[in-house]
Amino acid sequence: MMRRSLTAKQAGLTLLIAIVLSIVAGALELASDVRTLRAEVREQTEHTLRLVNGTATEAAFQLNPDLAEQVIDGLFAAGNVQQVVIRDDFQRVMASRELGRDSQAGWLIERLFGDILHYHANLDYDLGPGSPTSSVGEIELSLALDSLGNAFVERSRIVFLLSVLKAFAIAALVVAVFHAFITRPLLKVHTAIAATDPRRPGDWPKPALGNHDNDELGELVESLDELLNAFQHGLEQRDQLHQISTLDGLTGIANRRCFDDVYAASWEKSLRDGTPLAVIFLDVDHFKAYNDHFGHALGDDTLRALATALAGVVTRPGDLVARYGGEEFVCVLANTDLDAAQRVAERIRQAINALDLPHPDADRVTASIGIASATPADDSLDREQLLALADQRLYHAKHAGRDRIVTSEAPG
Repeated sequence: MMRRSLTAKQAGLTLLIAIVLSIVAGALELASDVRTLRAEVREQTEHTLRLVNGTATEAAFQLNPDLAEQVIDGLFAAGNVQQVVIRDDFQRVMASRELGRDSQAGWLIERLFGDILHYHANLDYDLGPGSPTSSVGEIELSLALDSLGNAFVERSRIVFLLSVLKAFAIAALVVAVFHAFITRPLLKVHTAIAATDPRRPGDWPKPALGNHDNDELGELVESLDELLNAFQHGLEQRDQLHQISTLDGLTGIANRRCFDDVYAASWEKSLRDGTPLAVIFLDVDHFKAYNDHFGHALGDDTLRALATALAGVVTRPGDLVARYGGEEFVCVLANTDLDAAQRVAERIRQAINALDLPHPDADRVTASIGIASATPADDSLDREQLLALADQRLYHAKHAGRDRIVTSEAPG
């Protein structure tokens, strides 16, 4: 009985020492693991927000709730998300989603992770060369505390399990096997994700995991591949939408919408800097007769040639040439007074004449031009009045015989 009791005590003491050692080792490893987990959560969440920032920005710029919903779908697919809200620049909610259950956890989980749950990112839209970025909205993301708690608990169990195994001299084997079959493949996945270019997420260096093709790790890689390709598709859609929204489909230069945005921004910059701003309106002379005689296909070719000629003249950063509509073009010239704008207009007129395009009712294709310039900080004109004045002078050029430039109220 005494030997059996001593043996039981010895076994119990050995077990107690093993438990104490595993608890101490586990506590130390757990403290380090908490810091690592916090860093991973922040890094992964911020990286995910960077990946979706471009698509979310386009959704806010286009006021496209469907695209915003796609962004939210992608974020929730990444896991650990409690709530996502996308707002436009007027603080109106474009899309939002929140888990139906309450994200609650114990006081320890709240203390460990409560300060890394909420993330915010501004959505800044690039209007193009020479223009400042514009804030078009914001995205807010909150992580699910209970989900992080579950991840922490799961990782804690692994840590304590490894500690117990270490206490019984089996940890080395377990760690080696664990590293070979789990950690190393996960590190490959992590390295691949870290090396992913946010601008081309679909081209990520997808890792080959060997024997893990048919298990959970293989499924994880495939899921990540699908997610990143979905993000890539969203970026490509964003680029297509950007091109559609800012470029004229026929001529390839800026369209009316792009002109409106750039003109408004140029006016505000001139107002701040106290510099003049000029507008040139141009209309192709007798273009209806040209189309009637040669056909619309050749008419489209002519418009493309004219757009190329204008773009070859208006090349200064900060300036813009756009198709205003039909056969009418418009140029915005920053820091340009009336005399300088007239010189630019004359170069445009000469470039058009140099094309020497035949016209059934004239020697060649020509254009009438109206110019107006104002200093927003000093003049009484507002930007709409400046635009109307240039258009009025274009009208005078038409009625004064065409193929000319008008810079004053009276034709000449």
